[in-house]
Amino acid sequence: MPRPSVSFEVFPPRSDKGRDTLLQATRDFAKADPDFISVTYGAGGSTRTKSVETAALLQSRTGLSITGHLTCAGQSRAEVLETAEAYRAAGITRILALRGDPTDGADHYTPHPDGFATSCDLIETLAKDGFDVTVAAYPDPHPDSRGTTQDLDWLKRKQDAGASAAITQFSFSPERYLRPRDAAATAGVTLPLIAGILPVKDWDKARRFAKSCGAPIPLELEQAFDTAERHDRARLFALTQATELCTELVSNGMTDLHFYTLNSADLTLDICTALGAAPRQDPLSNAA
Repeated sequence: MPRPSVSFEVFPPRSDKGRDTLLQATRDFAKADPDFISVTYGAGGSTRTKSVETAALLQSRTGLSITGHLTCAGQSRAEVLETAEAYRAAGITRILALRGDPTDGADHYTPHPDGFATSCDLIETLAKDGFDVTVAAYPDPHPDSRGTTQDLDWLKRKQDAGASAAITQFSFSPERYLRPRDAAATAGVTLPLIAGILPVKDWDKARRFAKSCGAPIPLELEQAFDTAERHDRARLFALTQATELCTELVSNGMTDLHFYTLNSADLTLDICTALGAAPRQDPLSNAA
């Protein structure tokens, strides 16, 4: 099996202690020689300043490649582009461009009256402004989608707008990555597809997260996690489950893996080590 390429998602810390925890986690992530680390962006730009500050901090303190998230939801074009330029000023030119979730508890997404109408409008503008734009893809239908065909149409539109790669939402079954991968290729999508992986540190939280994202949980997997928790083997099972999932993906040609880490390195790095993405020794020992 080839050695996978890995990347990691983190979120802006909410306190000084969280900042220290994130910096240590990032130091640990660096041992796996990641392609990049991405920093999330709160709904409606709620963490806009924190996201840019965090991305800039990681860029300056680690020397790793950092990707900044950016969404359309709840913001004017001027606000969104101001954030993009703040990323650029920090030396960050790769952006994960997203539509964003509905704001203020709304059931459906409504564009800001002075904002970008769709993620494709944002992608096109960023690409023309010299940014390297990554986008989202969905192994299971997006909650607002009428089905897989519509999701593929949107992915093709994002490619045509200037995207250079796509990261998938997480799923729990390799087939739910591989079938859409093959369908996307048939539909003319040539973007590299990076498989989004959720290491399960807390099964109850992961289950709620999956429900909100529309990611189905196979019944047998749910039963297995419940059993593992009852027998105090949840971490071991989570490590096995994620490693087997990633192994199947890599063996079938999806060699780029993006881990949703929740700012915690230990389980994710154990998965990377099991996959042969062996940690390097003290890669940031000379970092400021």
